[in-house]
This record gives sequence, structure tokens and C-alpha cells, in this order.
Amino acid sequence: MSDTITVGSEAPSEDNNPKNAPEKKQKPERVASLWSDALRDLRRNPIFIIGAVLVLILLVMAALPQLFTSGSPFDGNACDLNNSLQRPSAEHWFGFDVQGCDVYTRTVWGARNSIIVGVLTTLLVTVVGSLLGLLAGWKGGLVDSILSRFTEIFFSIPLLLGGMLIMSMLGKGNAYTVSLVMAVLGWPQIFRIMRASVLANKHNDYVMAARALGASSSRITFRHIVPNAIAPVIVISAISLGVYIGAEAALSYLGIGVQSPEISWGLMISDASVRFLAAPHVLLFPSAALSITVLAFIMLGDAVRDALDPKLR
Repeated sequence: MSDTITVGSEAPSEDNNPKNAPEKKQKPERVASLWSDALRDLRRNPIFIIGAVLVLILLVMAALPQLFTSGSPFDGNACDLNNSLQRPSAEHWFGFDVQGCDVYTRTVWGARNSIIVGVLTTLLVTVVGSLLGLLAGWKGGLVDSILSRFTEIFFSIPLLLGGMLIMSMLGKGNAYTVSLVMAVLGWPQIFRIMRASVLANKHNDYVMAARALGASSSRITFRHIVPNAIAPVIVISAISLGVYIGAEAALSYLGIGVQSPEISWGLMISDASVRFLAAPHVLLFPSAALSITVLAFIMLGDAVRDALDPKLR
């Protein structure tokens, strides 16, 4: 009995076997979330990059002014009346003020109090307003009504007018007292935003599912509610930081904010305003520093707002 050979047929080779074909590596799927998408958008946003660079420079200037100037306005020989109101030169870029103090040195050192007021006020306002707003929105009922009515009392007081009234009663102030006063008047805005955000998120499906699975109230609050409700608070806080710096300058300009011998841009502007026509450079440079600082934080806040707003995608 002979074997039957089929012409034209080939035995299956190992190369043609799909089982032995090299497997293609699958790229790991990117986990999409609000924060990861926002971070990716911020990295490509030139407004955010410019604002972040300016803010970083200002923070370093406030923390380590010695890196930007070798002099100190607090030295006994820092001011010389013989240099009073001298114009900017190659050696002294910003010129001298009426007391013969170097304007560049004072402008650099003045960043410290302005940044302290802005950052400290923003932290206090964000923490207090967020906690109370979270409590009111999550608990609801009587707790929400009491906190909302209490908030309306402070919300009806304008920030600058209320700050003028309180600081005039306190007398001599510094960066920390100004921060505390503005935090007392500024937290209702964050309260309302956080409360509204919690109310909008606490009835979502993922919260109901967590409740059905037996999750505790604290776990639902800090695992599900807070991460999804904090985005608008971060945006408003970033924008408001520049507003608080401008408010401190206004209070110092009126003589009821940061007081001498401390240095702030508001104090420098106040001292220079009466001699603007004779020496405009004394007013120009601290005003420019204040404007750039406020603009940098507003740019940062606008970029964060655009990145965290799903409607703008």
C-alpha cells in the first residue's frame, strides 16, 4: 500500500503559523481624568508658561532678595540725602527716592510683604471658605441655612472698604495683620463657590453608587466630593491672589496697611505720588512691579480656569 501524495500542497510551516507570529505590544491606555487633561493642556499653554515663570521669579525674589540685589534698605547707610531724587543711571538702574534710597533695592525687597499678603490671604481664605462651604453643601438643611445667612453678613461688606475700616481701628499694621483682615472679609466668596460645587456633585451617580456599596460619609466626602468640587475653588483662588496683592497696596497707599519701617510697593507708591512730576521714576518702577505681579497671577488663574473647564475643550 503506497502513500498518497497530493501535488501542489505544502506542509504548514512554522513561519506561516499565526500562533508563532510575534505579538505586537499594545500601548497602555491613557487614563483620562480632569486633572491629567488639565495638566497636559497647561503644559502647552503659553499664557500659563509665561505666568508661571513670572510667579516663580517673584516668589524667589520675595524669599531671597539677596539674589537680586547686593544692598539692603535696612542698613544704616542705605540712604544718603545727597542722592535724593537722582535719575536712573548705569550704576543705579531705578535711581533714588526723596530720602536718597536706591529705588531698585527697595523695589526688590518690597516684593516680600506684597507676596506674603497675597499668598497668606489666599491660603486662609481657601481653607476657611472651602471647609465651611463643604460642610454647608454636604449637610444641607439647618446647617446650610445658618452658614449661608452668616456668610451673607460678611459678603455684604466690600473688601477694600471693610479693610480700611478695620485697619484704621487696629492702628499700625504689618503684612500678617493685613492678611488676617482680608481673609476675614474674603472667605465668603470661596464659601459660595465650594457650596454650589458640592451641591452640584453630591447627587451624581458615582456618589449614589458609593453610598449603595456602603462607603462612609467621610470616605465619600474626601474621596469623591472634594476632588470633583475643588476645581472652581482653585481657579478663583489663583485669580484672587493678585487681587489681594493690589488691595494690600491700596491699604498701604492710604497709610493704614503695612507701615514703615517695613517696605511694600504700596508704601513706595504713596511716598512717590506727591513728587511724580519732579521725579517720575520713583513712582514708575514700584507701580510697574505691582502691575506685573497682579498680571502674572491673573494670567495663571485664567490658564488654570481654561484647563479645568470641560466646556472649553
